[in-house]
Amino acid sequence: MPGVPRLSLVEGSFEELSSELATYLDTIKGEGSAVAADVTPLLADSENTDEPQQTNKDAVLKKLVTASSVLNSAPERELQAAYHLLIHLISQSEDPDTYLPPVCKNLTSPITSSPHNGAGIALGILGTLFNTIQPDDETRYHILLAIVEVIQSTGNFETLQPQLRNLDNWVQQWELEPSQSRKLYLAISDAAAAAKEPSEGYTYLLKALRTVQDSPSSPEARDISLRALKAALQDEKHFDFQDLTTLDSIQALRKSDTTWSELLELFSSENFDELQEFEEGNPSFLSDNQLDEEILARKMRLLTLASLAAHESQTRTLPYARIAKALNVPSEDVEMWVIDSIRSGLVEGKLSQQRQEFLIHRSTYRTFGDHQWREVASRLETWKSSLVNVLAVIRAQKEEFVREKEAELAGTDVRNGQGYRPDRRQRNAAPMAIEVE
Repeated sequence: MPGVPRLSLVEGSFEELSSELATYLDTIKGEGSAVAADVTPLLADSENTDEPQQTNKDAVLKKLVTASSVLNSAPERELQAAYHLLIHLISQSEDPDTYLPPVCKNLTSPITSSPHNGAGIALGILGTLFNTIQPDDETRYHILLAIVEVIQSTGNFETLQPQLRNLDNWVQQWELEPSQSRKLYLAISDAAAAAKEPSEGYTYLLKALRTVQDSPSSPEARDISLRALKAALQDEKHFDFQDLTTLDSIQALRKSDTTWSELLELFSSENFDELQEFEEGNPSFLSDNQLDEEILARKMRLLTLASLAAHESQTRTLPYARIAKALNVPSEDVEMWVIDSIRSGLVEGKLSQQRQEFLIHRSTYRTFGDHQWREVASRLETWKSSLVNVLAVIRAQKEEFVREKEAELAGTDVRNGQGYRPDRRQRNAAPMAIEVE
C-alpha cells in the first residue's frame, strides 16, 4: 500500500519538526504536560545513529498522535498549520495507517477554540489529507468516513454531494469488504437524512442493503431492511417499491415481520380501501413506528389513481365519480388529486370538466407481471402493423413518383427529335377549331 506523499510546504528534519510540535503541544496543554520530555530522549537516540531508526520514529509519532487531541483547543489561526505539521510527520512513517485514524477521530470532535468555524476548519484539514493520499490507498476510506461524520454533525450535505459521483469508483479502487462498504453507505445515508435529503438517504440505504444479500435473514439485514422500508414509505416522492420487493432481505421480512411485509404489499399493489382496512386491523402500528399517517394516505390515494388509470386500457377515460369513490374524497376534490398525480409523474392526461372525465394519455404500472408483458406485446404488434401500412403507402408513393418522372423524361426525348407523343394533358384536350375564310 502506498504511503502518504510528503507535504512540500513543511521544511526541516523529522527530529527538528517533532521537537517543535512536542513543545507546541505542551504549550497548549499547559502545566503538567510532558510531551517534549518524553520525545526528546527518543530523538536523541535517533541523532546518535547515522540513520534515524524507524522504531524511534514510530515511538515519537505515537507520543505526538496520542497528545494531538489537544490541538482542537489551539487558537484558530494556528490550528491548520499544527495539524498539517502532524500529518507531514506521519507521512514519514512506513505505516501511516496506524496513526491517521486517531487524527481523523480528533477532527470529528468539536473544535472548542472555534465553535462557529470549527467544522469548516476540520473539513479543510481532512480534505487536504484525503487529496494527498494516493487514489487507490484504502486510508482514504477512513478519512472519508471522518468527513461524512463532520458533515452529518453540521447538516452541510451539499458540500459532499458533488463528490458522491466518484463514490462507486472509490469503493472499487479501495477493494473494500462488504462490511466496510456498508458502513460507508450507512454513514452517507445518515448524513443525508440529517440534512433533510430523504431521497439521497434512501439511495444509500439501498446500497447498504445490497451488501447484506448473502445473509438476508441476519439481524443486521433485518435492521437495514426496516430502515429502508420506513424511508421509502415516508418519502413523499417515492412511489416505486419494486426496488425493495426484489431484495432477499426484504422478502425475509415475511417471516420475521409480517405486519411490515403486509404494509409493503399494500403500497406495492393494493388501493386506498386496503390501507384503511390495515389501519383498522392494526390501530397503533403506524404511530408506534413513527410513520406519518397523512403522508401514507396521500401516497396511497395517488397510487390508487395510477392503478385505476392503468387498468383502463380500453376506454382510456375515468369518470370523476369513480375516482372520488376509489380515493374516498369529495367529488369537488377529484381534479386536485388528478393534478397532484400528474405532478408526481404517475399519470398523464387531460381533465374534461364538461364531461366530468379524466382522459388518460399515459399511466404508471405499480407492478409489472405477465399481464403487463402481454399488453406490451399487444401494443408492439399494433405498432408494427401500423408501421407496415405506413411503409406500404410510402413505397407506393415512391413508385408513382418514379413512374411520373420516367414518363416526363420520355416525353422530353420525343420532342427533341425522336418523335412526338403528346402528354396526358394534350391527349385529353379538346380538338382545336380551324377557321377557314
